[in-house]
Amino acid sequence: MTNRQKAAQETRQKIVAAAKKLICEKGLANTSIDDITETCGVAKGSFYTYFKRKEDIVFELSRGMFDEILDDAKNHNGTFLDKLQKYMTEFASYIEKSSVKLAQEWIKNVVVPDSIPVGYENNKLEIDINNATKLLQYGIEVGELKSNCPITQLAYMITDLLYGQMLCWTMSDGAYSYKERTQEYCAMFLHLIFEDYLINKEA
Repeated sequence: MTNRQKAAQETRQKIVAAAKKLICEKGLANTSIDDITETCGVAKGSFYTYFKRKEDIVFELSRGMFDEILDDAKNHNGTFLDKLQKYMTEFASYIEKSSVKLAQEWIKNVVVPDSIPVGYENNKLEIDINNATKLLQYGIEVGELKSNCPITQLAYMITDLLYGQMLCWTMSDGAYSYKERTQEYCAMFLHLIFEDYLINKEA
């Protein structure tokens, strides 16, 4: 990578970090492009080099971190259910730490298809369904889930659960812990949902 490319990458990261900070504090509607560029100390024109709209940054924030959460879950020590619980609780934890306001923007990104930036193929919901699917496929590949495991149905169920809990959490204005609620669900129900598909049922 050339020095120019490194500088461009650093500028882009500054813009995204500043936007996330401001959106978490006061929401997207109350955050302007001027606010973002002033916070990170870059020229306004630099913003438009990387993003067409401030809404595009919300989509950007909804992508990369969740791929890391998937990788962490795959590499987590323990059974497949341990890995799945890791994925679900870290998903909830990241959103909770990011603030209710940012979660509301992510929900809007899913509900309003026009908010998807040009050049991006999937919205956040599709990304999260794909990630849940990948984790289930991984369970089969490593010999912890049976080959007849209904991957598609379970991927939708996992994502429905996470999104339903996220919606309720944002509606409560963060009155309780989204992460803890997800942990409680995993502890009570995951073994029941997956017991017919686990190769090692004692896990």
